Amino acid sequence: MWKERIEKYRQVLAYMETIQSRGIVLGLDSMKRLMGALGNPQDTLTFVHIAGTNGKGSVLAFVSHILKCAGYRTGRYSSPAVFSRLEQIQVNGRAISKADYVNGLETIRQAAEKLEEEGYPYPTPFEVETALAFWYFREKKCEIVVLECGMGGLTDATNIINTAAVCVLTAISMDHMGMLGEQPAEIAAQKAGIIKKNCQVVCARQAPEVMRVIETSCREQGAVLREADSSLAKNVRYGLERQRFDYDSYDKIVISMAGQFQIENAIVAVETISALRTCGYPVTEKMLRKGLLTASWPGRFCILARRPLFVADGAHNVDAAQKLKESVSFYFTNKQIITIMGILKDKEYEKIVALTAPLAAQVITVTTPGTKRALAAWELAGVVRKYNPNVTAADSLQEAVEMSYLLAGRDSVILALGSLSYLGELSGIVAERHKIRRDTHGRSEES
Repeated sequence: MWKERIEKYRQVLAYMETIQSRGIVLGLDSMKRLMGALGNPQDTLTFVHIAGTNGKGSVLAFVSHILKCAGYRTGRYSSPAVFSRLEQIQVNGRAISKADYVNGLETIRQAAEKLEEEGYPYPTPFEVETALAFWYFREKKCEIVVLECGMGGLTDATNIINTAAVCVLTAISMDHMGMLGEQPAEIAAQKAGIIKKNCQVVCARQAPEVMRVIETSCREQGAVLREADSSLAKNVRYGLERQRFDYDSYDKIVISMAGQFQIENAIVAVETISALRTCGYPVTEKMLRKGLLTASWPGRFCILARRPLFVADGAHNVDAAQKLKESVSFYFTNKQIITIMGILKDKEYEKIVALTAPLAAQVITVTTPGTKRALAAWELAGVVRKYNPNVTAADSLQEAVEMSYLLAGRDSVILALGSLSYLGELSGIVAERHKIRRDTHGRSEES
């Protein structure tokens, strides 16, 4: 029986691989048809919908963990996957099982193939995965779902929903310009497209031109806007293991996620919980604090190992790279930095390199595996050489990790940055090398 289940799981993974070539198609027509064929499971759910350029995953982690601690049956959907496709869809912190993944995808596959027979385009991979998430959350009778946009907002597949209690906008900056627009205001208009009539809106501190777009959208929709202003945080104490700050009426909030930028994301989460309280989802201060403290998020200033310290960060756009630079300069003053770098060719890779390459004593470039969008290691090395002459192109992630350890001293810092899509595989290589045991919260401990 178990062999049969494994084979079915392999088959659905192969199915997902075969439809990857369909790429990204913005627009909701295909998603509406697919969800209609499935009985519109999304209409039975209540959502916290999150859009933005950076911080979406961290805010999702904070909010979903707080709601779980408060006793709500909480679904969460995020992308891209870091370690496994299964981790993208979770209920109360537990990933969808392989059996449910197989059963759900088979249901969606049948619906998609029927639509194709009727002459409609086959759904994209992201539409299929999003439909699977909605199907699964209905099956599990989730009381609330924390939902992350894939790209943009207005025409993103997740924006099929009409039952968002709170819409959240994290930091908005330049990314996916070819798809979303060439100016901050154009990108902001796409992100603000998730705002629904009469809903609660929580917004991170934004540039003035971005804020004007969001305020206009809220007025048009009759939505209530709350600004999560991180500049109001007081008595901030930064750290790699714990960070503490005061905000509003809360004294000594403690979070475990490292990175200076996580203070801002935690404040967005606090305001989101305040907004949910007005929507009939009470959360006690005790549960709020517990959720903030115990939340974790792989791929954002995540410590993979110690002695030497190995940090991974999915800084895949200019704003994230700037924030990473600030955190590295703050936490690792006078430390030797060995950087592993893999970036997609449709990103502003030269600007990312310009910000991060000078931080390192040595840069090792890699070709991000498993995607046609990868910038070749040798080509990336050529760009890095403009800003740091000490650069080597590795033939594989395994080689890059081994090289980094050879170059690093016990007190050095190895920093892997760039596309989230390779950090999961890299984390596995580091874990195997250190024989690291991962606890249930995603943190790592040396055995």
